[in-house]
Amino acid sequence: MKSSLQVTKYRVESCSSYTNCSSCLGARDPYCGWCSLEKRCTVQSACQKATFSSPRWLSFGSGQQCIDFEMILPDRLPIDHETSSGPGEKVQLTIRTLPELPAGAKYQCVWGSAPPADALVTATGLTCMTPARSFRPPIPPHHDHVLVPLAVRSSETNKDFVSRNFAFYDCSRHNTCGSCVKSDWACNWCVYENTCTHNASTCSGNVVSGENNPAQLASHGSGFCPRFWQDQTPLLAADGAKSELQLLVENLPVPRVGQLGFQCVVSIEGATMLVGARVMGAADEDDGSITPTTTATSSHQYHRRVQRVVCEPTVYRYESGEGEYEARVTLVWNRDHVVDARPLTLYKCGVLGAHRGHHDCSLCVTRHPRYRCTWCGAACRYAPHCPSLAGVAAASSAGVAARPTMFGGRVDVNDARLAQCPTPRIDVIQPLMGPLEGGTLVTIEGSNLGLREEDVRDNVFIGDVPCRVHEYHVSVRITCVTGPAPLRHGSADSSDLQFPVRVTTPAGTTQSTVKFTYTNVSVTGVWPPRGPVSGGTVLSVSGRFLNVGSHVSATLDNLPCTVNKTQSSSHRLVCTTSRASGAHEGGEAPLAVRTLVVTVDGAQRTLAAPYTYTPDPQVFELKPLRSPWGGGRLVTVHGSNLDAIQAPRITVNLFEKVLNSSACRVLSPGQMECPSPPLDRDAVLAILEAHDSLRRRRRSRSRRSHKAQRSPRRRDHDGDEVGVDVGFVMDGVASVLHLRKHFPSVRSRLVYLADPVYYTFPHGVKLYKGDTLVIEGEHINDAADESDVRVTIGSAVCNVTSLAATQLVCSPPEDQPAPTDERGVSTPERLPLVVVHVGQYLRYPLGVLRYERHRRFPLTPEGIAGLAGGALFLVLATFVVLAVYRRKSSQAERVYKLMQLQMDSLESHVRTECKQAFAELQTDMTDLTADLESSGIPTLDHRAYVMKVFFPGVTDHPILADPKARAHGPRTNYDVAMLQFEQLIGNKHFLLSFIDTLESQKSFNIRDKVNVASLVTVLLMGRMEYLTEVLRCLMLRLVSAAAATKHPQLMLRRTESVVEKMLTNWLALCMYGYLKDDAGTALFLLYKAIKHQVEKGPVDALTHDARYSLSEERLLREQVDFSPVNIHLLHDDPHYEKIPYQTTYSTLAMYAEEYEEKVQVKVLDCDTITQVKAKILDALYRNTPQSLRPSVHEVDLGKRNRSLGLSSAPRGLAAKAFIPPVTLSDEDRTTLTGVGGWRRVNTLAHYGVRDSAVMALIPRQNDSFSSNCTGYYSYANSVSPLNSPVVEGGDGSSGTMGRGGGGGGPGVQFYHLVRVAEDSASGTLGSSRDGRDRTYGTHKAIPEIFLTRLLSTKGTVQQFVDDFFRTILSANDGLPPAVKWLFDLLDDASRAHGISDPEVIHAWKSNCLPLRFWVNFIKNPDFIFDIAKTSTVDSCLSVIAQTFIDSCSTQEHRLGKDSPSNKLLFAKDIPRYRAQVKSFYSDVSSAQPVSEQELGQHMQQLSAAHQGHFDNLAALKELYIYVTKYHELILESLDADPYCRKLSLAHRLQSIGYILESYSHAGPVAPMPPLQLAGQLSEL
Repeated sequence: MKSSLQVTKYRVESCSSYTNCSSCLGARDPYCGWCSLEKRCTVQSACQKATFSSPRWLSFGSGQQCIDFEMILPDRLPIDHETSSGPGEKVQLTIRTLPELPAGAKYQCVWGSAPPADALVTATGLTCMTPARSFRPPIPPHHDHVLVPLAVRSSETNKDFVSRNFAFYDCSRHNTCGSCVKSDWACNWCVYENTCTHNASTCSGNVVSGENNPAQLASHGSGFCPRFWQDQTPLLAADGAKSELQLLVENLPVPRVGQLGFQCVVSIEGATMLVGARVMGAADEDDGSITPTTTATSSHQYHRRVQRVVCEPTVYRYESGEGEYEARVTLVWNRDHVVDARPLTLYKCGVLGAHRGHHDCSLCVTRHPRYRCTWCGAACRYAPHCPSLAGVAAASSAGVAARPTMFGGRVDVNDARLAQCPTPRIDVIQPLMGPLEGGTLVTIEGSNLGLREEDVRDNVFIGDVPCRVHEYHVSVRITCVTGPAPLRHGSADSSDLQFPVRVTTPAGTTQSTVKFTYTNVSVTGVWPPRGPVSGGTVLSVSGRFLNVGSHVSATLDNLPCTVNKTQSSSHRLVCTTSRASGAHEGGEAPLAVRTLVVTVDGAQRTLAAPYTYTPDPQVFELKPLRSPWGGGRLVTVHGSNLDAIQAPRITVNLFEKVLNSSACRVLSPGQMECPSPPLDRDAVLAILEAHDSLRRRRRSRSRRSHKAQRSPRRRDHDGDEVGVDVGFVMDGVASVLHLRKHFPSVRSRLVYLADPVYYTFPHGVKLYKGDTLVIEGEHINDAADESDVRVTIGSAVCNVTSLAATQLVCSPPEDQPAPTDERGVSTPERLPLVVVHVGQYLRYPLGVLRYERHRRFPLTPEGIAGLAGGALFLVLATFVVLAVYRRKSSQAERVYKLMQLQMDSLESHVRTECKQAFAELQTDMTDLTADLESSGIPTLDHRAYVMKVFFPGVTDHPILADPKARAHGPRTNYDVAMLQFEQLIGNKHFLLSFIDTLESQKSFNIRDKVNVASLVTVLLMGRMEYLTEVLRCLMLRLVSAAAATKHPQLMLRRTESVVEKMLTNWLALCMYGYLKDDAGTALFLLYKAIKHQVEKGPVDALTHDARYSLSEERLLREQVDFSPVNIHLLHDDPHYEKIPYQTTYSTLAMYAEEYEEKVQVKVLDCDTITQVKAKILDALYRNTPQSLRPSVHEVDLGKRNRSLGLSSAPRGLAAKAFIPPVTLSDEDRTTLTGVGGWRRVNTLAHYGVRDSAVMALIPRQNDSFSSNCTGYYSYANSVSPLNSPVVEGGDGSSGTMGRGGGGGGPGVQFYHLVRVAEDSASGTLGSSRDGRDRTYGTHKAIPEIFLTRLLSTKGTVQQFVDDFFRTILSANDGLPPAVKWLFDLLDDASRAHGISDPEVIHAWKSNCLPLRFWVNFIKNPDFIFDIAKTSTVDSCLSVIAQTFIDSCSTQEHRLGKDSPSNKLLFAKDIPRYRAQVKSFYSDVSSAQPVSEQELGQHMQQLSAAHQGHFDNLAALKELYIYVTKYHELILESLDADPYCRKLSLAHRLQSIGYILESYSHAGPVAPMPPLQLAGQLSEL
């Protein structure tokens, strides 16, 4: 019996969530620690060799600190720095608590993308050598350094466990002395060479050392650079005036003989002027050019170092309309030696002394004296340009005082100068109206409105009312506050309250021509009278003069009502209510407002009881919830307080974004109608696709970080059916903006479907003959009913009576309407126009309608008699003809009936087959998908994956030896020679010449080419960048050769050279991660779906033909009767560890007298015993890789038979003690032998196993027919009701059936479901289809009838095929950059050879990725997954692979009735797949090109992942066999190649041969010392 107690296992640690050492130790988790060399937070047991030394696993309780650099010396070097002893420089790394490594392991330094280099362990840490110049990355433009990550890794874990940036700098990036000496690096400025360098010894003459240079020279720092004096006055030059620029320069160099002098380079608006310059000598304090110093010593230094340089007088101009423009002056010498640069301010007095395009005297004379602007001739001009005329006094900004005093930030000038300026002028007054109470801010703009605020204070009046100055801008603007209007008696006319504005300054008084008006503001009413408590209601306050003044506000009982002045007018004030304080959204009671207060500047007006806050609206129901994309369908909304909203709108939202809205109409407080908003279908689908793409990327990152398995995902939308969320805009009510969030119980998902399609009338005219009008179309009632559709005929209405998916029926008016459209516009045909209106927005004009009425003609009695006589004659003639025909055709009818009987029988059989195929096509895929989701994906590790792809079928290759064992063992001279051969392989010229020589030999066959390509790839797996470069060279050679042929599109189609196989291997290495993490899931699901479908029906164990198949060659063309059988497995032997029965795999069944756990498995009664065992193992081990499962030959199948037990046995013990199971096998003494020696393999039906049978898997101890010594018995030595005598021809011997058909002795042939004809029995099983017994009753079945089963299988797995093709043909972010690089290589090569035919390029790309990679894995999923592939599944996968090949071809294949079935099966799908392929190629071509740096980084990552998997020495020995075979030819080709001859590669190869020759004569001996070996090699 079951126990109610349960034991639950909880995970108490989450170490993997901590990504760095500090967070791991800072979490203070007692279970977690930092695994230093593996760079991850783990429990101690998960850290490799955690106890070998204490720093390897750091825990928070041990007091240990994280491993990090304490110091790097040096931490920066010049980019081109090289030592005399070699290209590298020693760098000392001080690292605390460096872990101790086991024997054979070592530390390595990794400089960015450079190859790892061995590090020397010191007492304080490590010593590393900097990488060679070629491995140092280039410095980016506009930068003077590049940071290279310096990491330390252990060869034991191959992971970087500590890292820090190291700087390589280039001083030559600086072109001025200031930037050079202020840089962060040890740079020096060579004054006379005008260069920045880290090596001061290269300078001749003056050298200034940098501020961060530890080697300080006498001239150190920026203070010794030639530069402008910092404290000199700004440079000014008037536009159009000849100006002489004076520059004070420190440390001015003296040009040498042969060097040119100084020049001023002036840059103005992109143009450059070259002006001559001269040195005037040292600058003095006396002339005020430099600031006096505090001490005599410093003063002497300044006088000695500062000199004056004068740029020749020149006219400078600029085109900009601004008052000032900043130009640039650069002092240079010797043409390009820059001293320094500084700004030059160019200005125009005419712009500085003007306002809004008008010259202003006050502005002109108040400008700073340095500008030298003056007022003359009614304009502001540069003083030297002002003509000096007698009797005219010019008021100049520089003519009154040399150093004017400042007054509050403004220049204090003489009032006498103001007397020369014109009187003030008023241009603008804003506003022109204000309330009687005053308080209005009036802005007065004009010119000459005084020089300072004191000039106009208390001098601004509106009429006689003072206007208090609030803000003042010199000469151009005054802002003042009006006072109350004066009281006038005896008149209420508003004209009496109009006054001019008057301004008085020392220059005079002016009065405006426009008058300011005082008005009496009034408030009379408010609409609407109510609104929701959430606010947001737009109120319209009526009254007079509501838009006057400068500030307007409104409040409802101290609640602000935000005024919108742009929508207000004199008689209407518009404001928006705020939320009522203290009110709840769901409150029931309204809240009345007591007063409305409107404030206009200093005036206040009050209105009593103007407004009421009502509870917020709520939504209870929406219907209907389907709409066409064009919108307009009325959606009825039921709710409460809906009438509180004056202008509600319905919105449709997608991902919290409003797509569109439409206005609603309120019918009552509880109901309103809203037309569904129209949507742009393409835009919505684009948003959904972008969201799906983002979600896929997030899932991909999550899957890579958490290693979670991927399950199939269904999209939540279809192309023409999209659901969106509904919301409402109801003033400020937030709860109805998103109904799904605030009203989850309300169905608020509005589904948009395709717009209806109505067919227009043929030729635009339709005849109406009475009754009803039928209109044809598509999707008519998908998102509409009768109430949503309105049909008009002219201006009349056609009443809709029926609405179906493809038909609309309506009743037109009896009389033909007027010849117009529904709007009354006449039609050119002078007939009424028929228009279908769907909702409020969709309109479909169909054509005009012509009414046709039949005229009634009177019929006389004589006419009636004539018609009756004629009809009687026709009837008599018909009877005579029928009698003659019946007599003549009696014999033919008898023959026809006989044939009809035969056809009926055959047709009945065909109908049965087709119905069964249709039912199979409709099989529910839900169970299958759920089953596949629960199954794991057993992926092969990288080592097994490479062996499957590189060396298919080879399991004992020498390269599989452990390379670590060889590394610790003694090394012979043979090994030394192989290592030197490996160095030769690392030379690109040698490798290319080696491959060319081998391929030129006729004896070098295809097998040799494949072997060489795989061996070379294995050797270069750890150097993927080099392998990619070799592949690029070989590919370019292949393209060049193909371009010269007649059919270049055939390139890469077959393996004709080494490069084809090398490309396959390279793609396999680059795509492993993508196949494992992304595309592998879809491929595995496809394999599982095919396997599930195949095993759902009978499968012949010998011919491998299946009822459900995609391949015609493996189709079971027989009608096999079968029934499903559910068997319950019994856990009999708990000690047999290879059969772990787990109750979680399936449901349990219990018998009353048995307490063992049972697992339920579905099988077929026609399955052989071996097939049953295989299905049982699949069910028990569905998450276990195939290599870890027990074989079907290791277990036997036993059946429990309770009838053999003793009824008197104790309950619960009888079955165990007295009822041993019956062992079933494919062949035993009960196997029946038929006529001709045919013996049928035993099945469950043979043993009489029925549904719910209890069976057990037992470990196989011996042969099937052994004595009963283990507690089990078989039919060979027991009495059983199932035991039958052996029929004729049986010898009664026992044994196991072999895979062939003749394991039972001479003349005996085995079969399972189909008997192979005797003439084909000796050949391949299943190769003949004509010798089988296909009798059904008295009629033979036509074999082609069973081809419908291909369609059934195809329809079942179609979804998985589509998903797989969609996955691998998506250019997403997970696609490796190697694919983009390869496609770009082919595109560039085609352009280089002038190939413009797009079909050729398409064929090359198809022959690369789809043909050489994807087709290989479609046919062989066991290359990436640890699975067992049967022959039947293999044939189905071959059909899918052929379909993919056809989809990648651009040629259309003509199909007919004689075409192969596998071509016809996916004929309709191939155009769709072909479009996906073209789209994939287009997306890859348009993607961002892969830079060399990105490709290099990616290849470095792959190289690190590939190292240490195979024995390279074994691969070298295998490859050297070809060197031995073609030794002389290889030497000749090396001597013929100029690059190889220059590097003496042939000599090096001969040296290796000599070492091996001496090794073969002397036998394996200890290797020679390196110096001795090097000496012998040099002598050779």
